[in-house]
Amino acid sequence: MEKQTTATGRRKTAIASARLVPGQGKITVNGKPSEQYFGGCIRLRGEIEAPIKLISEAGAFDYKVKAVGGGIAGQAGAIRHAISRALAGMDLEKRKVLKKAGYLTRDPRMVERKKPGQPKARKRFQFSKR
Repeated sequence: MEKQTTATGRRKTAIASARLVPGQGKITVNGKPSEQYFGGCIRLRGEIEAPIKLISEAGAFDYKVKAVGGGIAGQAGAIRHAISRALAGMDLEKRKVLKKAGYLTRDPRMVERKKPGQPKARKRFQFSKR
């Protein structure tokens, strides 16, 4: 097994780069522990820990993640994608498990652009007949 692996993940406009180093299973995001970075949002912490819980040997690594762009929800999705890709790069069997769970698929949903003559992407100004 490799000593260190790096992978990139994306979600919305957020980009995350995850580095797996042998350790005790600590997740560090932008130099802070994940509990501190995501605050009280248990759902987002659960989202980034999902691929680690899925694979039994994943607890033997420390995860050093750098996340940029977007908001914390987009960054959490990007981190999950990056961690999953890094774990999948180590072993073909792990890749099959992660692929089946849907963690290796990049979520293609993006914010729709604002159109001219409208206040938002789909919202219209109020119509007045007279």
